[in-house]
Formats: sequence, C-alpha cells, structure tokens
Amino acid sequence: MGIIPSRNLPEQRREHGDIVYFDRGTRSGQDGRVYQRFAIQTHFVQRKESQIALVERYVMPLYQPGDVLAFGAKVMAMCTDSVRERKDVRPGFWANRLWRFAGINHTGVGMHEPHKLQLVIDICGLPRVLLAAAVSAITRPFGIRGLFYHICGQGVGGIDGFYSRSSFEVYRELALINPGQPVALCDEIESALKIPVVLMDSNDIDQTQLGKSKGAPLSDAQIQDALGDNPFGQGDELTPFILIRPL
Repeated sequence: MGIIPSRNLPEQRREHGDIVYFDRGTRSGQDGRVYQRFAIQTHFVQRKESQIALVERYVMPLYQPGDVLAFGAKVMAMCTDSVRERKDVRPGFWANRLWRFAGINHTGVGMHEPHKLQLVIDICGLPRVLLAAAVSAITRPFGIRGLFYHICGQGVGGIDGFYSRSSFEVYRELALINPGQPVALCDEIESALKIPVVLMDSNDIDQTQLGKSKGAPLSDAQIQDALGDNPFGQGDELTPFILIRPL
C-alpha cells in the first residue's frame, strides 16, 4: 500500500467486457503442475462492501471450472470491517517509546510508528509485547529477525496501514487487520457462487495462507507454488483477486 512501482504492465493487460485483468503468465510447481494466473482489477473497495458481490461482479465472468480464486486479505478486511482508525488508537507510554527501536519484519513491514505499535499492544497485551521487544533487542545483533512477530502471534504480522506515504489517502488513517474466521469466509463465497476460494495475505517476501474453502482442489503446497511470485502486486495495482487456472 506504500509507494511501490506497479507491476500491471501494458503488455499484460486484457479485457473481457468491462472487466480489466492482467495475465501474470504461467508458473510451474514442484510437482510438475503448471498454473496460469490472472490478476483481476477492481475499483477501490470501501469498508463493508459485500465480498460475494465483488467476486460475482469481477471474477465470475472469467471463471472456468477447475479455477481457484485467491482473495487478498486486505480487501477482505475492508469488506468485513476488520479495521482500526488512527483517531481511535491512542499511543500510550510504551508505544511512544518503543516504536523508535522497532525494526522491520520478514515482509519489510515494521512497527516504527507509535499508532501501529499501540494497536499491537491493544491486540496482544502489554506483557507479551514487552517480552517480544526484549527478545528481539537481544537477538537482533546476532542477525536473528522476526521474533517480535513470532512471539506476539495473533496475526500481528498481517497488520497493514497507518502509512503516511501510502498511495491511497485512506490508508494513511486506517489500519487493516487480517479478518477472523478465514475458513468460514472462504466457505461462504464458495457456497454462494460455487467457486473454490483461498484467502491470502501476500507480499513480495511471503505468501501466507489464512484459510481455504472446503472444495478447494489444490493442496497448500500447490497454492504456494502458484502464488510464489506474488501476482497480486504490492503497490497501487488494485488487483486483489488472482484467478489460478491449473493447466
């Protein structure tokens, strides 16, 4: 959501009626399977929009039997209103001091912002955050990173937003939290539209699978194979839907 070059290249652009999508090419898996990936562009999704209506509008015109939809977690957070506004997060004593020493996690996202660190304290509790900060400070000189997020757990690494330089003004004042009950959310879409769904928190370093619907035909490893190069993008692409088509 920061200022990152778009990967929606002109040569990838395709149209199907009024649907714009981008052909991300094929990717081979470790088991020899090959996957075609289509990144489907949407409007800027607002809070409490229906995830089912979005899939019906943007994905179903392109869907073919055998396809699997990878649904971006940040848009799902907007749909389910799993967000916090900056004005509702008030940094306390510890957040105002610890943020200066915060590093970045394995995804390149950090807690070096007092509102964001306070949000973690609100979610995890101060004792756990203090323990995580202490362990991180001790181990960082030895090149060990990511323990802060491992100790805090509870999806802390998936918190996104409060970016002062975001391409989208709304994300300067809004933080998104990975939605709860991801499997149920995927099952709900599959039940309504008969399309298998996997919910992904993806970036250019890591692809975290939060849940998938009961009818998803791909294994967890195959999903990782298909999405390993992050076809969602990482900037202002507005491509939160990836249609995975096994070949």
